[in-house]
Amino acid sequence: MKKKSKKNKNSNQTSFYFEDYIETNKKNKILNKTNNFQDRIYLLFFFFFSLILIFSIKIIHISLDKKNNFSLEQKKSNFSLLRRDIVDRNDVIISRNIDTYHVSINPNQVKDKKNFLIKLRLSFPDLPINEIKEKLNGKKYFRLKKRIDQVEKRKFWALGEKAIKFEPFQARMYTHGNLFSHIIGQVDYDNYGISGIEKYFDRELKNKNLIDQPLKLTLDSNIQYIINEELKNAVKTFSATGGGALLMNVNNGDIISLVSLPNFNINQRLTIKDEKYINKITKGVYELGSIFKTFTVALALENKLVDTSTIIENIPRKIKCSIHEITDMKEHPKNLSVEDILIRSSNVGSVILAQKVGEKKYKEFISKTKLTKNPSIELEEVGTPHQLKWNRCKLETISFGHGITTTPLQATALYAAMSNGGKIITPSLIKVRENKNLDRIISHQTSHQIRSILRKVVNGEDGTASLADKSGYYVGGKTGTAESYGDKKNRINTFISIFPTVEPNYTLFVMLENPKINKNLIYNYRGVKTKAPYNTSGWNSVYVAGKIIEKIGPILAINKKEFSDQHVVEKFN
Repeated sequence: MKKKSKKNKNSNQTSFYFEDYIETNKKNKILNKTNNFQDRIYLLFFFFFSLILIFSIKIIHISLDKKNNFSLEQKKSNFSLLRRDIVDRNDVIISRNIDTYHVSINPNQVKDKKNFLIKLRLSFPDLPINEIKEKLNGKKYFRLKKRIDQVEKRKFWALGEKAIKFEPFQARMYTHGNLFSHIIGQVDYDNYGISGIEKYFDRELKNKNLIDQPLKLTLDSNIQYIINEELKNAVKTFSATGGGALLMNVNNGDIISLVSLPNFNINQRLTIKDEKYINKITKGVYELGSIFKTFTVALALENKLVDTSTIIENIPRKIKCSIHEITDMKEHPKNLSVEDILIRSSNVGSVILAQKVGEKKYKEFISKTKLTKNPSIELEEVGTPHQLKWNRCKLETISFGHGITTTPLQATALYAAMSNGGKIITPSLIKVRENKNLDRIISHQTSHQIRSILRKVVNGEDGTASLADKSGYYVGGKTGTAESYGDKKNRINTFISIFPTVEPNYTLFVMLENPKINKNLIYNYRGVKTKAPYNTSGWNSVYVAGKIIEKIGPILAINKKEFSDQHVVEKFN
């Protein structure tokens, strides 16, 4: 039994050593696997840590490096303007350069040309598809459309054609479309000014040293809009072929608004050759009619030949000059005071006053005022009045505005001088400018007398411009009805006003070309409802001027100015 026990013991001992070996071996293998797994984890951790560290360093580098700051603000600053902005007197943008595109195509990259043309026709029906089809069959790279906007760019992009290429360039954008078309002008595709302000100041607008300083104009966008709308309505109301308006500061020549109709959208870059689209205010040359009577009366007063109350007796119904007869449109009393000649707008009375002044003094006046010379303004689109030949009867016809041509700009500037104390001012579209060493054409006293008469033309019982008499504005002015020089069929109805007449700040010129009587229009004429009896400026241009003054007055801060009626009387007496 003991042996057996011992044997069993030996047997158990042998079994024990075998099992211990196996178990140990298994543990070692598991341990090795664990170590390998941990090594891989460490390796992956190190790899990801390295990536995080690299990206962190890169982010810090980018954030600290100003040159690589890709924010919207930095992107905007990288936009290098080729031309300066143009703004109005209130810093409202009128003209600015923007990033835009031409769209072109490479025919060699178009896989399905037929399908492409179908999509192009559906998306852009205005494109010349037949012309594009011919070019598409060729191999030359060509332009599909110049100067596309963002909407068009998205539509071209949506066609899904990789052959389409967008060519970036800087384009000039005019924020008001056609509102300033006759003033601002245009630039070509290379950003060179080709008309208007853009051309006149082309070098200054491209000056890199001034690129951040906008070119500031004297114009007021709000007033320009109001006058443009009223004039546009008037052209429609009176079936006119065109019109013009000019608002100017009488003391410094600042042009606050200049409108010429018809106008056009300068963003469309159209070539316009029709003469009806000229700038009627600066380039149009006209016989302006009875507005010249103010100059005749002013010369007679200035030379102490008469006073405003001087009675001109036995004025004939007509005056014969050479083979011509000069008459009045309607019959006037035989005896008229000097101021009544202007208030009633008597042609014959004006002739008598001009003969008192004499040809020599009238020549000197026209020469000094440069009425028959090219107007001075920051535009190249200016007219040249016809050469004035002082033949027989020229003095007589000039006295009431016939036989002499000028531009509305020059006539309005002269009315400014008539009302500001006699100082000749130079009209301007640029804000940073001063009128220095101003010449004087009439004395302050004569200017005062003229303002008083012009006020009576509007508010007097016999005046021809009562439709412009708007309460609180003390408007004065003179009507003019004439035929276009060289074209007797072209009728010009004008009205030049000044306001407030006691202390003038502004002069407003309004002109209608070929207006007709509106048989359906009812006027409130001195408290009476009536229709127009004549096709004269008193029944159309004056009517329009009154509506304009009533609307722009509050903007100009002259509405209900602190003038009592008694104060007005005292100023004029």
